[in-house]
This record gives sequence, C-alpha cells and structure tokens, in this order.
Amino acid sequence: MSKRASFARIFSMLWSGIDGVRKVLHLLILLFIFSIVLSALSSQVPTMPSQAVLVIRPVGILVDQLAGDPWDRALQELLGEENPQTLVQDILDGLAYAKDDNRIKAVVLDLSAMPGGGLSKLQRIAAAIDDFRSSGKLLIANADYYGQGAYYLAAHADEVYMHPDGLFLLRGFGIYINYYKGLLDKLQVDWNVFKVGTHKSAPEPYTRDSMSAENREAMSSLLDQLWSLYKDDVMAARGLEQNTIDDLMSNLVEYTETLNGDLAQMALDFGFVDGLLTREEFRARIIEVSGTEVDEHGDYPATDLDDYLSQMRLIKGDAEAEENIAIVVAAGEILNGSQPPGTIGGDSTAKLLRRAQNDESVKAVVLRVDSPGGSAFASELIRNEVEALKAAGKPVVVSMSSVAASGGYWISMAADRIFASQYTITGSIGIYGMFPTFQRSLNAIGITTDGVGSTFWAGELRPDREMTDETRTMFQLIINKGYDDFISKVAMHRGIDKHDVDTIAQGQVWTGNEAFERGLIDEIGDMDAAIAFAAELAELESGSYGMKYFEKELSPGEQFALDLMSRVKWLGFNPASLTSKRTSVERVANILDDAISPLLRLNDPKGVYARCFCVFE
Repeated sequence: MSKRASFARIFSMLWSGIDGVRKVLHLLILLFIFSIVLSALSSQVPTMPSQAVLVIRPVGILVDQLAGDPWDRALQELLGEENPQTLVQDILDGLAYAKDDNRIKAVVLDLSAMPGGGLSKLQRIAAAIDDFRSSGKLLIANADYYGQGAYYLAAHADEVYMHPDGLFLLRGFGIYINYYKGLLDKLQVDWNVFKVGTHKSAPEPYTRDSMSAENREAMSSLLDQLWSLYKDDVMAARGLEQNTIDDLMSNLVEYTETLNGDLAQMALDFGFVDGLLTREEFRARIIEVSGTEVDEHGDYPATDLDDYLSQMRLIKGDAEAEENIAIVVAAGEILNGSQPPGTIGGDSTAKLLRRAQNDESVKAVVLRVDSPGGSAFASELIRNEVEALKAAGKPVVVSMSSVAASGGYWISMAADRIFASQYTITGSIGIYGMFPTFQRSLNAIGITTDGVGSTFWAGELRPDREMTDETRTMFQLIINKGYDDFISKVAMHRGIDKHDVDTIAQGQVWTGNEAFERGLIDEIGDMDAAIAFAAELAELESGSYGMKYFEKELSPGEQFALDLMSRVKWLGFNPASLTSKRTSVERVANILDDAISPLLRLNDPKGVYARCFCVFE
C-alpha cells in the first residue's frame, strides 16, 4: 500500500470519527432544546407546603405600574439588571388570598429592601394589612433598617422587630431640587422660559439658583400637611403618645448621644419596635407564633410572594368576566408619542383607552393616574379619549394615586368622577414653555450663524440664534392661550366658574383634602372605591363583574423566547453570567444620564408643558 493511500485511509477514519461526534452533539443539543420547549409549553402549578408562612419582601420602590417595556424588563430580570420595583397590586392580592387560605398560618413582612413609596400607595397596603389581621392570623414585620416608608407599613403589623445592629431613622419629608442657572450662565446658554401661573415652579431650576419664595411657601405647606398625616397614622397604628415623633425629631442628637449612638435601642425605648432580634431569634419567633413544623434545616415552611401569587392566580383563574370594569394605569411622566409602561405616551395611553372603548365586555373604565404631568399636547390626546369613552356610553372614573398634578390633572378632569386619597398631590394647574438658545456658547468657541430667509420667521426658533422680541411675544401668547384652555376645560368639566378656577390654579398644588374642599376632586377614596363607583355608574351588580387590565403585552414570539430563557435558567444556567458588571465609570455615566434625561425627553410638538416638580422624599 502506498504512503498516499495509507494517509488517505487514516484521514478518512479521523473524519468519520469527528463526524460521528458531531452527530452525537447535534442530537444532544436537539434533545436539550426539545426538553426546554416541552418545559416552556407546560404550565405546572407551583407547589407549596400544606402549612406555610407567607413571606412578603418588597424590593425597590412601590409602583402602580412596573416601568419599562415588558420585553426589556423581562430580559433585564433574566440578566440580573432590572431596576428594583414592587407592584402594589401584587402585595394587595397576596394578602387578600392569604387571609382566607387555611394553609397560610402567618405572614412575614420583610422590609429591609424597600426604600419607600408614595404615601397613597403605602396607605393602600396598610389598609390591606389591617384587613388581613382581621382574620386572626399574625402579620409580623422585620427589617435590618427602617426608613420612614418601610416603617409606615411595619407600624400596622401585629409585631415589629429589628436586628440589634440595625438602624431606625425618621427624617421627615423634603423636596430638594438641583438648580442649573449657574451652569447655564457659565455655558452662556439663554434658557428662554414662558409660563402662566404665579406658583408654576417647574421652570425654576433653569432660571434660578434657589427656590422662589412662592414655591418655598407652597411646598412647605404641602409637606407639613403630609408629614402630619404620616405621624398621625403611625402613632395611631402603634398606640404611641401624640407627641412621640415630634419629641424624637426635636431631640434626636441628645437621645442618640445618651444611647451611645444605638438607634436600634432608641427605637425599642420609644416603642417603635417590639423587640431587637437576631436572624436566629426572629426565625425562632416565627416558628413559635405560626405553629408550623421545622424542616431538617431548622427552618419554618415558607412560600415567597411570587410563588404564592403564581399558584393562586392559576387556581383562582382569570379576573375577567362577561362584563368588566377596565383598568388603565397612567403612571409616570407624560410624553408625546408611544411610550413604554412607567411613562405615559399620548398615543400609547390613548390607544389603551380606545381598546377599552372597542371592547364589548367593558362597561366602565377606571383610569389610575400617578403622574406629575408633562407634555400638554399628549395630555390633551388622552383627555380626548376619556371624552370619547363617555360619548360611547362607558363611564370613566379616575383614581388618583400619589401624584396627579398638572398634566396628571389634565388627563383626569374629564372623568365622570374623580377619587383621590388624602395623601394625593394634585392641582398645579398651569403651563409653561422653554426654548434654550446656544448662540453665545457657539460664539465662545468661534462659531457664528448667518443667512437669509424668504420671511422674517424663516430664521426664528433656531437654537443657534438669539430669540427676538417678536418671537418671545408670540411664544408667550401661545402659553397664555394654553393656560386659558386649561382652566376653561377645568371649569367646564368640574362645573366651577372660570374665575374661581383661576384662583385655585396658577400652578398651586394641593393635598387630596384641599382639592376636595376646592372642588377639584369628588371624593376621598381608594382604588376599590373608584372601581365600585364605576360599576354603579355602569349599573353592574356587586359580584357580577370582572376586572380587565389594559396594558402593553408581549407578542407570542417574545413571550415564547422569554419562556425558553427562563427554563434555561431553571435548568441551572444563569444568563446573567454572560454579562459583565457595571464599572464605576458606567455608574457615574448613569447618574449623569439620570440628571440630563429629563431635558432630552421634552418632546411636546409646541414646546408647551404641564409639569409639576412636586415629588417628595
């Protein structure tokens, strides 16, 4: 046999072996994918112990609607990059299910990872906690650190515990804003502002280097009222003396010094918590009060909220019925066009309302508003759809959440009925426009602008040319008309004399109680009250109707792809391992992006905005 033939034979054998391995690998890969597909297509009810403790761990801020496109949000969750947030309705549903579920012996509310949320959202959850406790089951709160948002919920629990090395800190409410006038002066930017409303403070960060006296007075009044409500609720829930919190805040340094900086002991001494327990001690307490049997690891049987909801929602079935109340959530800044959840798009939110109008099973609509406003044009598009729903014979009821101000009020005012909580920030009826020009900035680096146009206006409203007096006059006239339209619509929809509307408008903000007194809302009440009233307007009997949520959904292809990735993660492979953690430079860039992005989002076609900077901490 020749050397060439021997070499060919050896090569052929090697190739056959490699080809055989390739086919085996292909088969294994196909079997792996097939198992994932079968797993994704199967829907099993999550299992839980016959006796268990429900553990609710809110993470991030409380929201009425999860922010972000559903596809992006789900992908970020798989990759471990999601922005922490907890849906209020999930907690409400979990507590409602657990109240009547004999398998649930107690509830643990772990508040270590919840920085806070709007007072109206906290109050809804607090009411659900009170309702759960009426079943006779214990609800126990625990945290390593209690901020005032987390503590508001904890105060409503049967028992409140904290780690001995933990921290308890109430700070009061505040509104602090960055002011950019000094920066704009250094950059030689002319920030042209046009507004109507003596208290319309939204443009102030670009025209001042401090809070105006009018805004300071208005915000102080607002914060004092809300802080008073917070203190009253907490002290009533814990059975504390009326001046307990004021005493603590006034003498905080003295008390801290007396206790050698031990804020946990201070919380115990003042009666804010019932005990300081280590993790092991807390575990023993839960085992004791729940009466459950420990497992081989010494842990009590538990189910977390996500798993519990997955099971209960499958068991209970769809909340929809033949006749429904539609729920549309409008949360976040109001922008023109189509926007993802967590922001309100003039087109996208109008589309959701239009879908509710065209759905024959929908007999009434509840619009849940949690917004400081934004684009006036987008707000008007949404108001138009509210009127179209009413014209189609479908009542519309607005339920205001933490904030429904400026544009948030604009999209609410046409409703048949407006509900708000006493904690809601609303009003701020006023508008403004902004148009920055950069001709001085460009001149500083040697760039000038010159040219000709067929008319005077051809060269106007350019960011590289100074605004003329004529353009300023025209812009202000547009803003004046916008404000007149705003108060005229409020007068029409609310049945208030236009002059009287003007006196309570001017950009002034009000609590829910003040708004009720001034006729801007109809009732103090929560989301459930709004739903019940919508059913009454639609002449639906109690218990005969369902609730249908209208929101952006994943396409079948997107949902299937996410199911596949979720199953891959379930089988042990973590997609987050493919991503790198953010560097310090990226974190700084994100902070700068958060500061600049509000300006980049301004997209009203006329540059007219109904926006309120009235979100507090």
